[in-house]
Amino acid sequence: MIENELAKIVFEAGLTVHRALGPGLLESAYQECLYYELYCLNLKVEKQKPLPLVYREIKLEAGYRIDLLVENKLIIEIKSVEALNDLHLAQTLTYLRLGRDC
Repeated sequence: MIENELAKIVFEAGLTVHRALGPGLLESAYQECLYYELYCLNLKVEKQKPLPLVYREIKLEAGYRIDLLVENKLIIEIKSVEALNDLHLAQTLTYLRLGRDC
């Protein structure tokens, strides 16, 4: 499956979860429900996948975790906030950069 198709499926699953639960819950609640939706769609999905920090050829376990990794292709970073800001974008871009070394 190509990335755009996968992204569409995950987006639809996210909408399903949001419509069912509504706003205002903790990110962990949305994560568990989205994980379940994706699992039911027979997608390979991992939650809270460790993301090591590689510094000078050394892998450091710095405590970074990807909320959901789908089919080893798509990183899902769940946010339960009123609005996204530049810090959220920076975090996601950093995870993408760090994930290249995994």
